[in-house]
Amino acid sequence: MIYKALLLIALTTLSFNKAFCQDVKKQIQYLSGTDNEHTVDWDFWCSGGRKSGKWDKIAVPAHWEQQGYGNYNYGRDYVTYGKNFRFHDEKGVYRKMFSVKDEWKGKKIFVVFEGVMTDAEVKINGKSAGPIHQGAFYRFKYDISDKLVYGKDNQLEVTVSKMSADPSVNNAERLADYWILGGIFRPVYLEIVPQSFIDHVAIDARADGAFNMQVHIDGVNEGLMLKSEIIDQQNKQIGRVQAKVNDSIVYLNTKVANPALWTAETPNRYTVKTELYKNGKVVYEMQQKFGFRTIEIRKQDGIYLNGTKIKMKGVNRHVWWPETGRSVNASIDLEDVKLIKYMNMNAVRCSHYPPDKSFLNICDSLGLYVLDELAGWQKAYATPVGTKLVKEMVIRDANHPSIIFWSNGNEGGHNFDLDTLFGHYDISNRPVIHAHHRPGNAFNGIDGNHYEDYYSTKKILADTNIYMPTEFLHAQDDGGGAAGLEDIWELHWNAKRGAGGFLWALVDEGLVRTDEQNMIDVNGVNAPDGLVGPHREQEGSVNAIREIYAPIKITMEALDPNFKGDILVENRYHFTNLNQCTFKWELLNFDKPLQTGDGFTVISSGKGKFPAIAPLEKGSLHMELPTSWMDQDAFALTAFDLQGNEIFRWVWKTKDNAQLAFHHFDEPIDTAVQLMEQDSLIQMTANGITVYINKNTGLLAALANKYSKALSFKDGPLLVSGKAKPINVKHYRDDETAVIEATYEGDLKYIKWKMDKTGWLEMDYGYTLNGDQRFAGVSFTYPENFVLGVKWLGKGPYRVWKNRMQGTTYNVWEKRNNNTQTGSYPWLYPEFKGYYADVTWMEMNTVEGKFYMSFPDDDLYVRLFDFYGLTGAKSHPDLPIGDISFLDAIPPIGTKLALNMTTDTKGLGPKSELNHLDGKLIERQVYFYFGTPKVKGENKQFEMPKVNVLTD
Repeated sequence: MIYKALLLIALTTLSFNKAFCQDVKKQIQYLSGTDNEHTVDWDFWCSGGRKSGKWDKIAVPAHWEQQGYGNYNYGRDYVTYGKNFRFHDEKGVYRKMFSVKDEWKGKKIFVVFEGVMTDAEVKINGKSAGPIHQGAFYRFKYDISDKLVYGKDNQLEVTVSKMSADPSVNNAERLADYWILGGIFRPVYLEIVPQSFIDHVAIDARADGAFNMQVHIDGVNEGLMLKSEIIDQQNKQIGRVQAKVNDSIVYLNTKVANPALWTAETPNRYTVKTELYKNGKVVYEMQQKFGFRTIEIRKQDGIYLNGTKIKMKGVNRHVWWPETGRSVNASIDLEDVKLIKYMNMNAVRCSHYPPDKSFLNICDSLGLYVLDELAGWQKAYATPVGTKLVKEMVIRDANHPSIIFWSNGNEGGHNFDLDTLFGHYDISNRPVIHAHHRPGNAFNGIDGNHYEDYYSTKKILADTNIYMPTEFLHAQDDGGGAAGLEDIWELHWNAKRGAGGFLWALVDEGLVRTDEQNMIDVNGVNAPDGLVGPHREQEGSVNAIREIYAPIKITMEALDPNFKGDILVENRYHFTNLNQCTFKWELLNFDKPLQTGDGFTVISSGKGKFPAIAPLEKGSLHMELPTSWMDQDAFALTAFDLQGNEIFRWVWKTKDNAQLAFHHFDEPIDTAVQLMEQDSLIQMTANGITVYINKNTGLLAALANKYSKALSFKDGPLLVSGKAKPINVKHYRDDETAVIEATYEGDLKYIKWKMDKTGWLEMDYGYTLNGDQRFAGVSFTYPENFVLGVKWLGKGPYRVWKNRMQGTTYNVWEKRNNNTQTGSYPWLYPEFKGYYADVTWMEMNTVEGKFYMSFPDDDLYVRLFDFYGLTGAKSHPDLPIGDISFLDAIPPIGTKLALNMTTDTKGLGPKSELNHLDGKLIERQVYFYFGTPKVKGENKQFEMPKVNVLTD
């Protein structure tokens, strides 16, 4: 029978008498490399595809496709190719010679595989090591002690089949919407242990300090004793327990007073050191890190950790690196955890299989809530193989405090017979959930239904179950992700049964194709669904999510003229008082056009701690600012968490656009403006700049300056929505200014052009629109391929959508032209083309020279050129006419999966609806300068060579 020893021991300074052996710990000898960057060559033979039918060398761990062998398959190729489809079922034979030390005789030696795709038949010196292992993402091992030749070389042979002989394994793992590869993709090593050793332990450490450990012992015999001590982060012993070993499983129980609890905000960990004694001598020793925490699902209420309700700000993550597929390393795992936490997220779902063990270790140490998932992409493992894989998964992962749920498969890939098995190996009995995509499939009190919209989410939250979608707001291309997130997140945050959810997904699964000149392949629209690119290139949603999910929430949109340094803040931490967080304020002055610099200069700054505001409470942050704070251009506030990491940086203008915009350069002018008619045009000329206005339409027809006979900015302002019919165009002088006025019937009411002797061109216009509009404003044409780059004062550096305004900050930004289509090569971010918010001025750098646009009115959007938002039958959403637009309203962006949210976004929530205009007159003013002003600090005009870029 299982022997149970219960011993409650207070803190003590007693110590065990230890007679240490030198080899009481598990020894590891790697046969492969340790990760994708540190590999070892093995002999290899492949049955089909590239480099097949001959022995050669291959790096291990790796996928053989990435080493130039075999053929590629994406899991949904059976859909793509239909009747012409076939999975490439190559077999790969691996061989590796290795030595075994003579001194290891009498010990147990295991060969351990961390992950093999997909079936693995293992032989040692020609003898079978054991049954063929089936299942790609799980650690398995064989006792090979009796098959080895000691003191000599031995041969390991592994035959790997990409397609499993078990159809359910193929259904669960390989008929899936992700890249499916082959080979030994995680490390292989020997474990050398004594005849009596601790195979593994399972820990249940509760928030009240209760500590329960199940110790699994191999080689039980007379005279064995277990002794364990719990050690805190200061290496101080805080608890001890011992028991006699009478069976292969021993339970150790104790209680620790006031342990520091593990949460994603406070990832406190302890170490339990366990020693196996034989007749008073240590024969084996192992250490295991763990955390004290208690997980509960309180049905019809919420998810509780340590007695506190928590909500998931999560993302789905594939294990991925473009050059090496699912063979990665601890540095990649670390950067992914840091990236997730950078977005102020607190949770990650391991979709759709268990990750590398290093990833879970990092989630433990840095703090992320983890859903560890058994593979099963829409179809489940059969019970016999699934039973083995659940055991392998849970035994490996059970002691990670970061794992708060086991997920039994995805979207119908649930074998209900396996649900109870998780608790057989996890004595903490974590909840098991099902990640599903069909309404009404709640399990264990949690509805995880995928891709609901705002209104169906609202309905589910009003129902009886906790709602925690394990996938939502599919982030293909530039859609989804943060677009629509604020509305849905606020629903979850404020709803009793809202538990948050997991965005799909973190990374674009772009694979370097060694059969296609190393191009990165995202398999069309199947795999570019990440918030970041394959090499973690950050899309616009990243910073938007940072702001939406910031645990310090600030809703102040603009500074009040009577601002005295007080800002209302809301604490959206679950466990952290804001007095553990710090801040920095800065008063800024921005660079001007023609200047070079960092974008801004810090005039003054200060630091401090936030006031004591309890979790979920609101309060006021007060900062002592200089009395002259309104004399500067902007005020910035940066918040830092208790580890010193930046949470977010907010910037507010202290002046309006009328003060920050410009419409003059400091240069001496001694000529007057000229005004004349020329055929169908009205011509204004000043300071070497000539503007031509069509006298029939009132629109800009052409431009020229002393360096170029023609400039290509023209054909505007045209309404992007609405109609305009010219009524009258007239021109006249007003003192030293040339004026052209045009009036219209329809939605456009008037355009007025003014030019003074400096060459600055002022454009005033007014229009009215009624009803729902995708966009509103005016446009001009300009060839995109003439543009080298742009510099602007406004929100940036990323483009925005109506339902993804967050994440941009007010500053001077500079960007070179790129042709990035989000989610596709070359993943150059931020994208150049798009909608930019709250623009004050913009400096266009073109092959025709620079020109300048200045906007004295607040809250104007500038659209730059044509671009894709979300790939479908056509680009979505529709774009305004023209190339450069000045807009008062811009469209929302949809998402790939949410009913019909690709084209009709209103279901994503209020911010995703079209713009409703009420027919009121909208009046705007824009200043242009189409010349080359004097360089700042110089006494002479900068001379450009005279060129004729366009002769038209």
